[in-house]
Amino acid sequence: MQHNKYKHIFFDLDRTLWDFNANSEITLNQLYRDYQLQNIFGSFLFFKSRFEYHNGKLWNAYYQNRIKKEDLMYRRFYLCLKESGADDLDLAKEIAQDFIEISPLQTKTFPKAHEMLQQLKEKGYQLHIITNGFNEVQYKKLTNCELISYFTEIITSEDAGANKPSPLIFEYALQNTGATTSNSLMIGDDLKTDIAGARKSNIDQIYFNSNKTKHNDDVTYEVNELIEITKIL
Repeated sequence: MQHNKYKHIFFDLDRTLWDFNANSEITLNQLYRDYQLQNIFGSFLFFKSRFEYHNGKLWNAYYQNRIKKEDLMYRRFYLCLKESGADDLDLAKEIAQDFIEISPLQTKTFPKAHEMLQQLKEKGYQLHIITNGFNEVQYKKLTNCELISYFTEIITSEDAGANKPSPLIFEYALQNTGATTSNSLMIGDDLKTDIAGARKSNIDQIYFNSNKTKHNDDVTYEVNELIEITKIL
């Protein structure tokens, strides 16, 4: 059993357990080939860099409730196509649909993710997910990576009606799991959404800083590799 005050451990999914960047690159590569996008973008690296740019900006807009989910899904491709001279909404929507179908089939997780989760489960912790991702995608990711069996509750922003860092999603998570702020711990890679959100809700945090990014944020704990979490817990 656990040897400290924590009982409920909440994990972010993308870029914390599921390697979004690696899995996204595999998916984009397939789309680049399938749709012969070299005719529009000239190189895969250019296509990938433009997708990452627009995807990041649109997710920020989504967190601030400035765009809807459906718009985010296709606009990240539409804007890439449009700025490269292919103003084709139908093509963007086709590519977007394929991305949503192919991406969750990818199974790259961060090193030692399974081993760490198994150890925590064996120690008696209740493990949960809190994700801003979309239901139909996140459940597929968890299933295909064989991560889903570790978790008691999957809390999505769609179900909660709020995105991290809003206190509403953390309140929803506590209610749904029977956890309290004092016996909970949030683990995530994003200082703005995961860490600041948990801190504002009086929940301790572990910042998963896999890139060893320099920062001045106030975090409860920090790790560069997932397996280090087992030394804290």
